[in-house]
Amino acid sequence: MTAKEQRKAAEDFAAKWLGRGYEKGECQKFWRGLLHDVFGIADPDDWVQYEVPVATGYVDAYISRTKVLIEQKGFGHGLADRAAMKQAMMYVGAMPDTMPVRYVVLSNFQEFWIYDKHAPEMKPVKVALRDLPRKLGQLSFLTELQRPVPVVRDVAVVDKRAGELVGRLYSALLKSYVGEVDERTLESLNMLCVRLVFCAYAEDAGVFPKRDQFVDYMRRYDAESFRDRLAQLFRMLNTEYADRDPEDIPDLLDFPYVGSGLFDDESIRIPRFTEETRALLLDCLCADLDWTEINPTIFGAVFESTLSTATRRKNGMHYTTVRNIHRVADPLFLWDLEKEFDGISALGNVRRRNEALLAFQEKLGGLKFLDPACGSGNFLTETYISLRRLENRAIALRQQGQGELDLGETIRVTIDQFFGVEIDGFAVSVAQTALWIAESQMMAETEEILHRRIDFLPLRRYAHIVKANALRIDWNGLLKEGEHFDYILGNPPFIGARNKTPEQAADIDAVFAGWRNAGNLDYVTCWYKKAADLVQGAPTRCALVSTNSVCQGESAALLWKPLFAQGVEIDFAWRTFVWDSEANEKAHVHVVIVGFHVNSDEGGRKVRGSANVRRKALYEDDGTVTSACHING
Repeated sequence: MTAKEQRKAAEDFAAKWLGRGYEKGECQKFWRGLLHDVFGIADPDDWVQYEVPVATGYVDAYISRTKVLIEQKGFGHGLADRAAMKQAMMYVGAMPDTMPVRYVVLSNFQEFWIYDKHAPEMKPVKVALRDLPRKLGQLSFLTELQRPVPVVRDVAVVDKRAGELVGRLYSALLKSYVGEVDERTLESLNMLCVRLVFCAYAEDAGVFPKRDQFVDYMRRYDAESFRDRLAQLFRMLNTEYADRDPEDIPDLLDFPYVGSGLFDDESIRIPRFTEETRALLLDCLCADLDWTEINPTIFGAVFESTLSTATRRKNGMHYTTVRNIHRVADPLFLWDLEKEFDGISALGNVRRRNEALLAFQEKLGGLKFLDPACGSGNFLTETYISLRRLENRAIALRQQGQGELDLGETIRVTIDQFFGVEIDGFAVSVAQTALWIAESQMMAETEEILHRRIDFLPLRRYAHIVKANALRIDWNGLLKEGEHFDYILGNPPFIGARNKTPEQAADIDAVFAGWRNAGNLDYVTCWYKKAADLVQGAPTRCALVSTNSVCQGESAALLWKPLFAQGVEIDFAWRTFVWDSEANEKAHVHVVIVGFHVNSDEGGRKVRGSANVRRKALYEDDGTVTSACHING
């Protein structure tokens, strides 16, 4: 169907239903017509279930492929009536785990009120039937397959452009170093680029007190003095106000104290600038680019794309899209948390609802997440953003448009809850910076809800993302005594059994000590074994991305049979799909995702409990979801 044909179909549909519509008798006819005639779905009954029974009644319609719940009212029924939305949210809270909801649509045949559950304040997008021909795009989510996770943006123009600018600057500065370019030089250049981008972001985001403060400072100096002025600036950003020399350059004293460790290392090598590299840096800062629009989740992909292909391949580094992160995070924890929030939202008693919202925020703020192969932090960053957006929805519902005196007490979710292990020091710095940028962006969203600002600086110092070989350290050592991780998730290195370095082969031997034929396993299986060992006796749930070879051939027996004997149960899994990424060079691999927990006592015997009877789910790339009692290797 061409765009012109679709517009004509929408005009005909709107004319047919204008001024009419009987809730019980014509609901199915209305939605069949919309999907078939306007959106070109050949058999809409394969997409929509009607009168879906749930504990609180019957859902008028549910589009399983795109996770849309429809509450249909008759012609003349006002959608501004809170009872309609309350009824819809009661249904959302009662939906089974295999029928998650992303969008809620209220309709009275003449209007569509669309609620996106991921929007912090759940404000509806309203489309009148008469406007349907020119507003079709606002209903496109009805048929856009989500596989079955939320549609979130992939690399936007700003991210690609930022990556190109940083890549050009990186290459030019690399050529400016005198002498041999050794590992220390590369570490210095990586850190220099991270600092420059943070300053560019801080300037655009209002973290620095003056508009264009960074670029105006740098623009005053010629190429010969550029290097020294940058070093002075970095030193000032790392100096507390009380320790500053009041006789220092006034332009420098105007910069805030940033803290956090980002500017700690004064020994990094900054190359001498030429007129070319000076102009290139100023171009990056002055470009028609809003650095606040950078997606911190793919911050690492933008930066690590400057590393060589050989480095990425050696370490098995493959960058993850936001969409793929949600394939892991949503069934692992996010859908459950959203369902819990939906149930709280449906409470009619305001006092009880507000108490429940506060308790929900406390729960969110108490969760601990570990990515034991965190790379540049995209899983941790997207998880933080998802939790903060869910918390912002709770704050918005509790505040009901009112301001808040103590913003610090209002927010419970912090980046202190997120732990990572990464072998590459540059990636650790990027991950920390990405989390700081995400924190700034989420703080801005909270400020909009509460109608006030808060000082973002100085950045808080967190030591929870550590540089180490994850297979040679105790993951529990990252926590305080008596604590446990609630969730372990990530994307460990994709390295085949025959492609391991001697060091990686030694890691396999150490992790699988006593196992037969462990050398035939892929490197990624080490993370499954370490996770299974770690969570014995703990209520931790895990989900890892790995090449599909872990569930094929001899791996099915070599890996899963002993893990099952150890008490491992697979909670959900994604069958094979083609991996895509935000990196310039795609990882052409086929992967699976396996979510699991360990269900055993100290003796290894299976414990019968609520976790054991929890339904399992098997996801397909085409959107199919199969409910199961057991999923094997």
